[in-house]
Amino acid sequence: MKTSLFLVLLIVAAYTHTAQAQHANPLEAPVYYAVHDALTQDPAATQLNLRDQSLFSVPADITRLSNLRFLNVMRNHFEIWDEDILALTRLEVLNIRNNKIKAIPVGIASLPHLVRLDASANSIAVVPDEIGRLQALRFLHLSLNALTSIPPSIGSCRQLEVLELAHNQLSHVPATLRDLKHLQQLHLGYNQLNEFDPAWARCKSLEHLNLEYNYLQRLPPDLKGLRRLRTLIITHNKLTRLPDEITGLASLELLVLSDNKLEYLPKEIGKLKSLKTLIAVNNRFGPSEQERIRKALPGCEVYF
Repeated sequence: MKTSLFLVLLIVAAYTHTAQAQHANPLEAPVYYAVHDALTQDPAATQLNLRDQSLFSVPADITRLSNLRFLNVMRNHFEIWDEDILALTRLEVLNIRNNKIKAIPVGIASLPHLVRLDASANSIAVVPDEIGRLQALRFLHLSLNALTSIPPSIGSCRQLEVLELAHNQLSHVPATLRDLKHLQQLHLGYNQLNEFDPAWARCKSLEHLNLEYNYLQRLPPDLKGLRRLRTLIITHNKLTRLPDEITGLASLELLVLSDNKLEYLPKEIGKLKSLKTLIAVNNRFGPSEQERIRKALPGCEVYF
């Protein structure tokens, strides 16, 4: 049992690391660690890293760095979104995680070139409709906040590839997610979701879906539409059965079902030919069902 739980943590950690690895600095220009240094050495600087500097706001002179593309202000003491950041209209990457910000301002629309926004680990309770005007946005990280809703305008971020909303208080997610045709990773773990919105199944490019620690009692047949799905994590929900249609997920490699109320899996579970790892710790499978599942998935590592 301990070995299986360790594997769950290891695999989920690898999934998280994959998403976080995408925070690598996309530019090769020099990085400055103080506004004064950037203005003195290169007023046309494109990268500024002010992380871990105990700041309560950005230096006022930052607006003179009008060519900034990359700004990192993580792990400071911001309680409000500094308006001077909104004046940096050429920003492509903004990391403002691990502060104490309570809301994303409507002025976020003044950053039309933003490709990545990481505002995780704040106290954000409000995301404005204007988020939908970020047409270049590909990576949006809002985990570890106080969100109870996401505006329907999120569906207008048509280039979005990664959407992380874990560790919030979401009881529903707008159906406009179906418009995110390029979405590859969706993390909704540790929320208050009690149903799987069929609209999510229209995200045809989705490869990784994490719904762990919610209150889901069932999955819809529409799930079969996620033909590219490689990772499905539904740990710690209230599932008593899986729809037969889940066997149509031809690309699925990792399925984590631990801590549910499952007594059996679909009869044709063997159709999941790409499945490499099935983790179903702490369910209600009897010995005969466990044996049947193992025989049906001969090329898969199975953990009960």
